[in-house]
Amino acid sequence: MSMPPDPDADPRAFFAALESAAADRGTDAMFATLAAALGERRRWHALFDVRLVQARMALGLPATGDLAEVPPDVRDRLDEMSLAACREVGWPLLDEGEVGAGWMYLRAAADPAEVATKLAARADALMASADPTTDEEVANRLQEIVHVALWESADPALGIGIVIRTQGTCSAITAYEQAVSRLPARRQAAAAGALAGHLRGEVARSLAHDLAGRGIRPADAAEPEPALPVLLELLARGAGGDDGAIHVDVSHLQSVLRIARVCTEPAAIHAAWELASYACRLPQELVYPGEPPFEEVGESSRLFYGAQLGHDVDRAIGHFRRQAARARIEEAGTLPADTLVLLLSRLGRHREALAAALERPVDGRMPSAMQSSGMLPSLVDLAAAGDGWDDLLAACRERGDEITFAAAIADRDRRRRTESRHQSR
Repeated sequence: MSMPPDPDADPRAFFAALESAAADRGTDAMFATLAAALGERRRWHALFDVRLVQARMALGLPATGDLAEVPPDVRDRLDEMSLAACREVGWPLLDEGEVGAGWMYLRAAADPAEVATKLAARADALMASADPTTDEEVANRLQEIVHVALWESADPALGIGIVIRTQGTCSAITAYEQAVSRLPARRQAAAAGALAGHLRGEVARSLAHDLAGRGIRPADAAEPEPALPVLLELLARGAGGDDGAIHVDVSHLQSVLRIARVCTEPAAIHAAWELASYACRLPQELVYPGEPPFEEVGESSRLFYGAQLGHDVDRAIGHFRRQAARARIEEAGTLPADTLVLLLSRLGRHREALAAALERPVDGRMPSAMQSSGMLPSLVDLAAAGDGWDDLLAACRERGDEITFAAAIADRDRRRRTESRHQSR
């Protein structure tokens, strides 16, 4: 089969070739010729339009016009073919750096993890090619990636990472609050961990530099960064006790200590614990009181994160248990109770977590922020994890909670059937 004429060099001949292909070999051949020419010229948007027309024709539908009366099975097939067309044109657009256009097609058609991998590679290549603070084109390309990764939620952690590297901590925290905090907890965690890790490094570098300047630590020991508690111990020894030096914006520190509560990865929790250890040494007049149970932000955060690493576990549980009890008496909101439940569940003390959750007020109020985001395990999940079905069912009867009662029975029986099948194999 001879190659069709070049559409750019001889448009008339190309149109004639399309007409000839349709007459001699059918419209499928015509569309194949057209699609190949569009792909060679990298006219991806036009190729997508052609694929949609092809899909319609392949399913016996009109080439254009309304499709309101299409039978469900035909519409499902049309949707599948449309998604395939999205992938066909979306990936090359992304590879060519047209991130926004590529995402428009890939949003509903591609694996988000694969898109995130491509975006990360693209961002790394851009930042390696030039300094985005001085190269406007690179900065604009990165902003397009940030828009898709962060504001379109394709990969919040990547978006936050780019903002950190190009705009700094303050902008990254603001972006997190505006774009990431509205997402489910599991989608927030990586971005929150990136913030915690970044700020921990920022504080460690500043503190190491300070210690070197005072002659407390050799200057050539500034890298790699040691644990913050080690640096703090050196600072205390060198200063002969308390020291009022500040090595980080306190508002940034407090924001990150709050944001990082969503984290479950040990590295992120460890970074947050080190930041909390640093916060404990700050002069009280510089620290804003937090919301209960984190009024004393540094100490409460140190207990919360430290317990998850095996430090002062009983003390931490006792602290948050007292805070939850006080909040119930004073009707001071659900965060203290939620924090206790969250901590106990993360420590694997699921039966205790269920008991604490059942002590929360049940007066028909709206779900808390932790509950709405999925950060807090449900009553059914806690009962399953700690074999607390009888406790939960009894509480449901007492409260008149028919929905949780029915859900608990259904999930308990499902789990028992599954376990029985596994044992019989």
